[in-house]
Amino acid sequence: MADSDFLACYKHPDRRTLLRCNQCERPICTQCAIITPTGYRCKECIRDQQKKFETARTSDFFLSLVLGTGLSFLGSYLPSFIGFFTLLIAPLIGTGIGEVINKLTGNRRSRSMFILATSGVLVGCLPSIISKASLVFVGVQQGSINFYPILPLIWQLVFALLVTSSVYYRLTGIKIG
Repeated sequence: MADSDFLACYKHPDRRTLLRCNQCERPICTQCAIITPTGYRCKECIRDQQKKFETARTSDFFLSLVLGTGLSFLGSYLPSFIGFFTLLIAPLIGTGIGEVINKLTGNRRSRSMFILATSGVLVGCLPSIISKASLVFVGVQQGSINFYPILPLIWQLVFALLVTSSVYYRLTGIKIG
């Protein structure tokens, strides 16, 4: 193959390449190329494509954070009463929180909004986790390591994990089953 057959990457003119973006046809090197199911694309084309799917408004970010935090805070009191059944109820609560956020934001989408809502859910679970952890800490300081305060902390942590992951999966549209 002659040197004239090679092209230079549009971002890195010192790199020779045979690849082209399958959307804009610009020559791209392997560092600039992103593989998609339909072939290689440049980072700019990928960024433009992703912007089409970001439909959330500024108010949706605030609303999803407040709803996620508030609803998970309210739900985080359940593990104290239901214990083992947290394994069954927590994913349902997470799915419910995700549904409420979807409905009140008009099913608008944004990866940043999903992460913000999920972070809010985790923050909403923290007061219950901290209160249960403080009971364990007080027991350890008094020299009595008792299993009773540890179990509610474990259920609280399981609740936080299951609810947080359920909300994220529900908001991103990943369906299991």
